[in-house]
Amino acid sequence: MSSAQTTARTEASDAESVLSVRDLQTSYFTPAGIVRAVDGVSFDLTQGQTLGIVGESGSGKSVTSLSVMGLIDPPGRVTAGSIKFRGRELVGMKEAERRQLRGRDLCLVFQDPMSALNPVYRIGTQVVEAIQVHSDMSGRDAHALGVELLRQVGIPDPDRRMQDYPHNLSGGLRQRVTIAMAMANGPDLLILDEPTTALDVTIQAQILELIKGLKETTVMLITHDIGVVREMCDHVVVMYGGRVMEHGTVDQITRAPKHPYTRGLLASIPSARMRGKPLHAIPGSVPSPLAMPPGCPFAPRCASAMPRCARKPPLSTLEDGRRIACWLEVPDQSGAMQGTREHA
Repeated sequence: MSSAQTTARTEASDAESVLSVRDLQTSYFTPAGIVRAVDGVSFDLTQGQTLGIVGESGSGKSVTSLSVMGLIDPPGRVTAGSIKFRGRELVGMKEAERRQLRGRDLCLVFQDPMSALNPVYRIGTQVVEAIQVHSDMSGRDAHALGVELLRQVGIPDPDRRMQDYPHNLSGGLRQRVTIAMAMANGPDLLILDEPTTALDVTIQAQILELIKGLKETTVMLITHDIGVVREMCDHVVVMYGGRVMEHGTVDQITRAPKHPYTRGLLASIPSARMRGKPLHAIPGSVPSPLAMPPGCPFAPRCASAMPRCARKPPLSTLEDGRRIACWLEVPDQSGAMQGTREHA
């Protein structure tokens, strides 16, 4: 793809996108060294789409979501790149403007609902506050809307639950409350950071069904579970070591993965056909963020690694439209694909 075509495509996607992230870099400046938690990440999210960002712990997916929300605390900061929301540049935006967007246009649901809710205030007080902070609605009307929101997210007897404290609710009900609060002002973008990790399997399924029912809502789903991505998402970004490894539609990524890391994640999903057989595991572990290997960060764990992997692979666009950062998909000097030569 020519540079002119790439530029035209980028400008068109920026115009259509709810969220457009370009070459995002977020680093933490610690006494032990610089941690590049997000290193050149790019993606787009269009209206009504559900984008999954998947990877192991330490891959940079949660820091990506916090960067979008403007919630990176010192010693971290966004050091480069662009984050555009509805065409507005968020990087460098004044905090007062950010606060106007957060909770109204951009909402984040955290992994642990107990830490997201204030334990000393009743559920109703917190839901009403979430409604009124971005509106001039009266207390009576905000309370009525809060009851309706709790009903919409499947909380039984919502009038009574408005009087409860967070510790009176189960983990699943608390997570439903946080989703109700996030949806209170009809956000353009809802970011869900591991929303089911702390819940049992049955409650996980119920929360995922709730999320699937959020019609017309644009969603970014952060998860380590590629099985959840397969069920929930339209497009997928696979991250490792702070970088995008592969980015495409959910069918491309889950049915015909190209990157060795993506293939490893999919192979590690338990299956009924594997009954009695050991589970597949990607060898090794995620490297320390203070000691990332040069070149491809996955190379030390990759069975297809070659000398070329000591250099950083470009994020290339394949014929099917997906993007991948792997030397196996980049022609060598003879024009042959590295992957083709390796498996010939």
